[in-house]
Amino acid sequence: MLHELRRRVLRGNNPELSVADPRDGDATTRHFGGFVDDRLVVSASFYLASAPVQEHLVSYQLRYMATDFDVQGRGYGASVLVIAFDELRALGTEQVWAYARDTALNFYVATGWTIVEGSEFISAETQLPHSIIVKLLADAK
Repeated sequence: MLHELRRRVLRGNNPELSVADPRDGDATTRHFGGFVDDRLVVSASFYLASAPVQEHLVSYQLRYMATDFDVQGRGYGASVLVIAFDELRALGTEQVWAYARDTALNFYVATGWTIVEGSEFISAETQLPHSIIVKLLADAK
């Protein structure tokens, strides 16, 4: 289910493109999802990883945030992030960060993330424009 949603939304349903992260099964990795009936419609995976900014903070990287096309804009993604942030904060996480697709930046800014100025790049994986985004979950040390 998770990989199917990732592939459909993030990889244009191309079976040749990767939708797995080697850290998917790590004990520290956290996967979050939202369902409509029995169908997974939104997912977000967080991996314990040093951030490219404020490296001293305990940080998780968001990867593979995907909301199925027919439910985008209905608040499912934002709801999953609220739940994820609460759990990650309870684990002692101080910051989350991601390489966000530029087409999704408005969503991330609306949910409290900050775009790192000058961080724009083209993803080698998708060939799409991305930017680094961050969100503090706790007071910075």
